[in-house]
Amino acid sequence: MIVALLVNAASGKGRASRVEQDLAALGAEIRRAGDEDQLRAAAVGADRVAVAGGDGSVAPAAAVAASAGLPLAVMPCGTANDFVRALGLPEDVDAACRLAVRGERLRSLELGHMNGRPFVNVANGGLAAAAARHAAPLKPRLGRLAYPAGAIWAGAIQRPRRCRVRCEGRLVFEGAVWQVTVASSGAFGGGSSIGPADATDGVLDVAVIPAGPRLRLAQHAWGMRSGRITAQREVRHERGSTVQVEGGLDYNVDGEIVRAATAEFTVEPGAFTLVAG
Repeated sequence: MIVALLVNAASGKGRASRVEQDLAALGAEIRRAGDEDQLRAAAVGADRVAVAGGDGSVAPAAAVAASAGLPLAVMPCGTANDFVRALGLPEDVDAACRLAVRGERLRSLELGHMNGRPFVNVANGGLAAAAARHAAPLKPRLGRLAYPAGAIWAGAIQRPRRCRVRCEGRLVFEGAVWQVTVASSGAFGGGSSIGPADATDGVLDVAVIPAGPRLRLAQHAWGMRSGRITAQREVRHERGSTVQVEGGLDYNVDGEIVRAATAEFTVEPGAFTLVAG
């Protein structure tokens, strides 16, 4: 089996760099790539695309797998690894390597896009982006606990931002928000989720948390950790294949911070297949 492997060497304290050896020991021929362009070239004539890195590395690899018509295997070498947990994949890297080479069961998944940028989990605008910034320096010491710590810090100092949200062209919210989440798998923040989101249904889920008393943020945080945020009365939940958010927000897009005055979201149903079992 020929595997085109995208490696994010900065992920997992160097664990990602050892995945190439692990896959080769299982009998795979490896074509290693360090970025999306290299991966696209490596995928020509390959049997499978694989990625060793954190959540931010999965979507670019998924986009290459989609364009090449090849299955994608994921070795979770990041801090949060929200994607593999959401999809029920092995969190142990050795088990993930075995699945990458020997797995035969495939799942068809959608691929989200924000202004053309692919994502597989969520694009979180507002408070979550600030939380990710505060969490970043804490990751080496706290691991996944850095995410709730960053959220507490951000919740204490950030202010709501005004925006306008459209879903399928309909105006669904206008005003000040703590957070706007556009979700595919719905997983983020080392264990939080937009519960109803489903990466196999071909539509995006949108959760808008309107501005309100700062003390209510604890309730919203519980809702995200429990996957029940969309059940909270003041939270607006919509679903659709196109979403537009107008207003200057910072977004946490699968762990990468992106700023956009206007964000256009689309989804490709069944864009790629995942090696799942």
